Amino acid sequence: MLKWLVVGIGDITTKRVIPALLDEKRSELWGIVTRDPKKAEPYKARVFTNLEAALKTDGADAVYVATPVALHAPQTIASLKAGKHALCEKPVAMNYAEARSMVEAASSARKTLGIAYYRRAYPKVTRAKELIKQGAIGQPLLAFITCYEWRSPGEVKRTWQFDPALAGGGPLYDIGSHRIDLLNFFFGEPQRVTAHMSNAVHRMRVEDCATVMIEYTGKVRGIVDVRWNSHVKKDEFRIIGTDGEMDLTPLTGPDLVYHSGREEIPAPANLHFPCIENYVSAVLEGTPLLASGESSVWTDWVTERALASSG
Repeated sequence: MLKWLVVGIGDITTKRVIPALLDEKRSELWGIVTRDPKKAEPYKARVFTNLEAALKTDGADAVYVATPVALHAPQTIASLKAGKHALCEKPVAMNYAEARSMVEAASSARKTLGIAYYRRAYPKVTRAKELIKQGAIGQPLLAFITCYEWRSPGEVKRTWQFDPALAGGGPLYDIGSHRIDLLNFFFGEPQRVTAHMSNAVHRMRVEDCATVMIEYTGKVRGIVDVRWNSHVKKDEFRIIGTDGEMDLTPLTGPDLVYHSGREEIPAPANLHFPCIENYVSAVLEGTPLLASGESSVWTDWVTERALASSG
């Protein structure tokens, strides 16, 4: 049994993370850290108003960090140093150096660090990776990914997302990180990055759109275009090879289409559940992590270079 301490009560934790922990048979919701104890009232768990007090109280085995990005590194490292396993929300940290420090802290503490890149656990993504390895589209050449939505200050609850000191960036860090991570999952460690970011519509302190090109070993390239400035929603994910094309559009949908077949592989009802199930198995049984700290920091490597490239 893994006893969990959840840090932060927001949309992600209330809609997905806590329900997943309650459904995972080897997990127990032990405690919650929140500045507003009223938010924790619906749950049968100990309530703390700061992480330090929670870590000094014996009981929790693992910590789920679901706070703004600027807090990921300090809170995850504090949890690891306190002898807890840690599963952290994405992106890993504000920059690559912070992300590496989290991996090093986990290694020193001999604890398991996972990152909630839950899309790696989509059955459709797993199947797509298998097909690519089997040569279903020949040699992969180009991945083309878009994710468009409308988001602006005053229209969303999580206003911290528009503060670069707390979020790191706009759609690049938020919706872009998931898609960059999947490219890394498919094609390995990135080699080169070029990017352009701008505020085409919204006048705010983070970008409202970002276009990133990443090159991998074997010269396969990924283009990721993410936007908070489009009323036309889009969630496109295509991979082009020498012998065909694979289409996962929309990414959260069931359809997986390639030149010799079409499959319907639905995502789980709770998108976080397979990620948490995999993490619990990693801690308790030694199962390989789908999104380890070591593999996930490459997204921070990409975003850091994207920011530098864009100037």
